[in-house]
Amino acid sequence: MTNRTAVLPSAADPRPAAEPDVAARTRAVVKTYGRGTTAVRALDGVSVSIARGRFTAVMGPSGSGKSTLLHALAGLDTVDSGEVLLGGTDLARLGERQRTLLRRDRVGFVFQSFNLVPTLTARENILLPLTLAGRRPDPERLDHLVATLGLAERLRHRPGELSGGQQQRVAVARALITRPEIVFADEPTGNLDSQSARALLGFLRRAADELGQTIVMVTHDPHAAAYADRVLFLADGRVDGELADPTAASVLDRMARLTRSTDEEGA
Repeated sequence: MTNRTAVLPSAADPRPAAEPDVAARTRAVVKTYGRGTTAVRALDGVSVSIARGRFTAVMGPSGSGKSTLLHALAGLDTVDSGEVLLGGTDLARLGERQRTLLRRDRVGFVFQSFNLVPTLTARENILLPLTLAGRRPDPERLDHLVATLGLAERLRHRPGELSGGQQQRVAVARALITRPEIVFADEPTGNLDSQSARALLGFLRRAADELGQTIVMVTHDPHAAAYADRVLFLADGRVDGELADPTAASVLDRMARLTRSTDEEGA
């Protein structure tokens, strides 16, 4: 696995020196929704590191803060306090336009709902991030993604003419076409049948192994989490341990213990 060279700070892009083996990091992050007696602390002092070129799954009971953590790391949402670093870039120091450009140029997204543009073909959807950035595609990368994901015969079809699995594969190709520093996947198999889910997870696994792609996936499925190198567990807005080299059985056992612990604390 080859690590990318850290980008040096510049006047236009406020970055402290990046840690070469860390793609993203949070430090004592707090995020609260609501005010007063109705306030909910979705993240309560969360500090995590995401290893570069690795596949990390994030799991936890409903309301544990896992999607909030993903949105904070991806620059989709701001936090109340603490630091969120993408590479060496402190997202808290960026304005909304800067965060938008960062998401466009350095981050890929795969969501449960696919989020494809219905009037565009599969090929046009894949190339959309490059089109918006005014950049030309790398033909070799496009051909490799299309071939690996089995989309060669579907490029001229619009989303409404594709199956759910095909639409999600288009979304994955779109996320990877820009060579992003990190890909965030939020329940990417939630709308897929088991066969399509396995195919998608297998490709994400190969993207980490063969392309050195950093992937962070939120999931509730132990079988999906077992494709990752590491599972990070959250409960009540706090980190509650992690598991390296997971299996579906080990993840299921850890989640069962976490759920029991959460239920006992709430009793």
